[in-house]
Amino acid sequence: MRITHVTTYILKQPTETAYLGNLEHGTAPQADRGYFVRPPWRSLYSARMETVLVAVTTDDGLEGWGEALAPVGPEVVAAIIDRMLGPWLIGRDPRAVRPLWDGMRDLMRERGHLVGHQADALAALDIALWDLTGRASGLSVAELLGGAYRKQIPAYVSGLPEPTDEGRARLAADWQARGAFAVKLAVGNGVDADLATYDAVAAAAPGLRIAVDAHWVYPLSEALELGRELDRRRALFFEAPMAPEDTEGHRDLASRITTPVAVGESLRNRYEFRDWLSRRALGLAQPDVARTGITEAVAIATLADAHNVPVACHHSVGLGVALAAGLHVSAATPNCPYFEFQHTPLPFAQRILRTPLTAGPTGFTLPEGPGLGIDVDRETVLTLAKESRS
Repeated sequence: MRITHVTTYILKQPTETAYLGNLEHGTAPQADRGYFVRPPWRSLYSARMETVLVAVTTDDGLEGWGEALAPVGPEVVAAIIDRMLGPWLIGRDPRAVRPLWDGMRDLMRERGHLVGHQADALAALDIALWDLTGRASGLSVAELLGGAYRKQIPAYVSGLPEPTDEGRARLAADWQARGAFAVKLAVGNGVDADLATYDAVAAAAPGLRIAVDAHWVYPLSEALELGRELDRRRALFFEAPMAPEDTEGHRDLASRITTPVAVGESLRNRYEFRDWLSRRALGLAQPDVARTGITEAVAIATLADAHNVPVACHHSVGLGVALAAGLHVSAATPNCPYFEFQHTPLPFAQRILRTPLTAGPTGFTLPEGPGLGIDVDRETVLTLAKESRS
């Protein structure tokens, strides 16, 4: 069996409701505006659901699908696959997943490209190779990884995309009525404002556990102030409190509060996670499989397990391929308490699948069948890719 084709698909689906909610003045960002920043957060966002899918095809007609989490600039990731990594894979046996991972990693390793867009491209191809190997062997990815600890993966609801605390509280109560056990708030608006949001949600939905995501905005002093208040409220976890480069600051924070400090979406490989774990700078590891790949995510989970740190895979705007990959890794990870349920992107994620994933505010069912256990609708992918070019 040899790889004959590696094909990328850039998808940019327009949305009616912006990811993480509308802007401060209440309007949704327009797709023709390009990318924008949502203060107080500093990252670029898109008005569309953007991603890169990749299909790896063999000489006997088998095909595996992968996806990179590329919410902005998916063309960059696709170019790396098309011009560097994909051509290197042609003619090789796709079932040698780990040697292929090492080979692709080493192509640009000494140039510092274990992170950033190349890491995202590596992740997409790695997921596709695992999917292809599973299809060739008749085994699911979870089985290839040694077996599933669970077939039902619990979830927390990610985000309450309303501009006011009253609206967020109303959404939280609705999610609780639908069976959710936990919700994550997008915060970072100042300690007092964040606590007011937390308390409004807690009052409206007293049965929910509450986590917060500060999107890296706070200095240590304010993160510590907020963290101590979260301790008093028994928060589920405190995600991305400070600048993602500040490992020592996170270590200091984690040593002074009891709420688990959650970190991972900005990290791409075992070497980065090893540094954070060895310093006890996090209490919950959050690798995003569409940014790490399956091979690296498993290595990260093993490192976390050796440090007695649970793993809760991050997931944001990835589509059905990324979601399925994250679920298989979560199922095959021993200490994995929950997965991120992103309700706004979910309809877009399901759109590319012939059979939707079983997903809801209570959790996910592990897809059955060989590989990722999903059936990608190629015609829909081709249509969406064509529309994305217009």
